[in-house]
Amino acid sequence: MSLPIFQFGQQIPGYNVPVLNERAVRASAGILFFFAIVAFMNAWLLGDFQLTRVFVVAFLIDFTLRIFINPAYAPSLILGQWIVRKQQPEYVGAPQKRFAWAIGFALALTMLYLVVLNNVIGPVNLIVCSLCLLLLFFESAFGICLGCMVYRLFNDKAELCPGGVCESKPESGAGGNLSQGLIVLAFMLVLGFIANRLADRKPPVAAHADETVQTSPVDPAEAERCKVPEFAKAMGHEEKWKLHNNCK
Repeated sequence: MSLPIFQFGQQIPGYNVPVLNERAVRASAGILFFFAIVAFMNAWLLGDFQLTRVFVVAFLIDFTLRIFINPAYAPSLILGQWIVRKQQPEYVGAPQKRFAWAIGFALALTMLYLVVLNNVIGPVNLIVCSLCLLLLFFESAFGICLGCMVYRLFNDKAELCPGGVCESKPESGAGGNLSQGLIVLAFMLVLGFIANRLADRKPPVAAHADETVQTSPVDPAEAERCKVPEFAKAMGHEEKWKLHNNCK
């Protein structure tokens, strides 16, 4: 079956608006979230932003194809569609998805400017990355399209929303009852208690009284470069800032 080059959503008999397969969309969000969290943690723990730069470029290409050409040609959606090929399609309205993806596209452009083109390191990157991860996680884990929810604030005529949230009204108590909430609270308290006990079991520190610590002269220019900015101190991000900027 040949696909048109420029088209957003499928025209399927019985639906008033162009639609997309929500199962494929969720699968693609899961794929992107996996690579995004790997790149994010690599930068956060190791101070290496190379994977982040590659992912930002790939993400931007993928979303450019989705929004401006045809979602059927976006690599992550192709993989997602293949993964769920044996599942019954769940069609949702394409207009609100396009709006949600436009938010992702704007975030990718921001990261392209900051990380890829200008090698900027700071709290703005953390905020943008965290927002992108949040959107992908909610889409893949819960089937909740946060961007679609924003779309509905400006367009109350949205149709075929993911999960049927535009049409359905949940019954009272659908989200659980008080006893279930208490179970979750008790579970969190137990985990907090265990974490506190484990934190007290610190490994012994080996003594090296006979070793002499040798220090090398500090280059004034290097010391100035590695001076931790006030915003990093205010965030409690001092050690991470040093790691990200290759400072000891």
